[in-house]
Amino acid sequence: MRAFPRFTRRQMTALAVAAAALAAGPALAQEVIKIGYSGPLSGGAAQYGKNVLDGMQMAVAEINAGNPEIGGKKVRFEVVPLDDKYNPSETAINAQRLVQQHKAAAILVPHSGGIFALQTSNERSNFIVLAYSSVPQITERGNKLTLRIPPEFTSYIAPFSRYVMGRYGKKVAMIGADHDYGKAWAAAFKPGWEKLGGTVVAENPMSYNRATDFYSGVSKALAEKPDVLFVGGASEPTALVVKQARELGFKGGFVVMDQAKLDEMARVVGGYGLLEGATGVMPVSEDATPENKAFIERFGKMYPGRIPGSEALWNYTAVHATFRAMQLAGSASDTKAIHAKLDAAYKALPPEVNPGGVQGVDQRGGTVTKERGAAVRGGKVEVIQTGL
Repeated sequence: MRAFPRFTRRQMTALAVAAAALAAGPALAQEVIKIGYSGPLSGGAAQYGKNVLDGMQMAVAEINAGNPEIGGKKVRFEVVPLDDKYNPSETAINAQRLVQQHKAAAILVPHSGGIFALQTSNERSNFIVLAYSSVPQITERGNKLTLRIPPEFTSYIAPFSRYVMGRYGKKVAMIGADHDYGKAWAAAFKPGWEKLGGTVVAENPMSYNRATDFYSGVSKALAEKPDVLFVGGASEPTALVVKQARELGFKGGFVVMDQAKLDEMARVVGGYGLLEGATGVMPVSEDATPENKAFIERFGKMYPGRIPGSEALWNYTAVHATFRAMQLAGSASDTKAIHAKLDAAYKALPPEVNPGGVQGVDQRGGTVTKERGAAVRGGKVEVIQTGL
């Protein structure tokens, strides 16, 4: 007597197919939740855009490794990245595609021009703008479906200005980038500098995203004998501006917009030596907190040989917070409910996925963060307290 019946080859094949289908059932039942990304992935700011995307992808990998659920359903996260070449009109086109084709409930954009472009339609089209830009107007507009990820840049102006004035003098030449974000920084920086008793001797914004030779613009600014240069765009071209200023004999200090990062600039120019007297945001690589060190280590495992900057860190945490807000809202599509839970979501994040220490979200939709500035002195980075 046989314990099991004998099956034909055809029956065995049918059983194998059925078993495979059953085994794959839970995976096939997973809902794919897509977060959109529209940023520069080509052109002069391509590395900046890639740094943002890398942080997002790292968060998504960690979320998916935890077998995530939203509203009792198994889900899998996915980032859909589209290149907008830092062009706001391209950002708007990308957003339409991300919402209509990919059903993205949230789209992360790392430049103010693109953010402003999306804010004209996102409430009507029902998607959250995850805004990686420190321009204050992003939240001042009262958009109900926007999250401003980094702190506002205005808090840096006075401490950075006092620092370089004290070391170098009160005459500044402004040669920042000519994109929307650079214009917003310049518009706030000039009166802030003058309020502290400084004078602006030159204003010559340049196309950081489309050029690599800045000698003409820098020479024109240096002809006015400034003590300090106001610079900033993406890290790589900003570093080239500083390098070319030094090659032209400039000995003064720099106020660096927060889009550029001192450590990333140092890697472009071969160390902190050429950046002596530069002020900027505290580099992630120089932050010695345990959570930050652990983040750097995990990032290095995922991207061997790479060191993360602020773009990776803040947007990594923003994706974790967005996922947590969806869990708290019990929905991956109810954008109003998700946005309403972002404050609680940030507060609920464990320190290991919130290494920057974001404390929550204010009523206008901006993160509440204790951020520090930094300056280069004697080839090393020192802290400048910003009062945040």
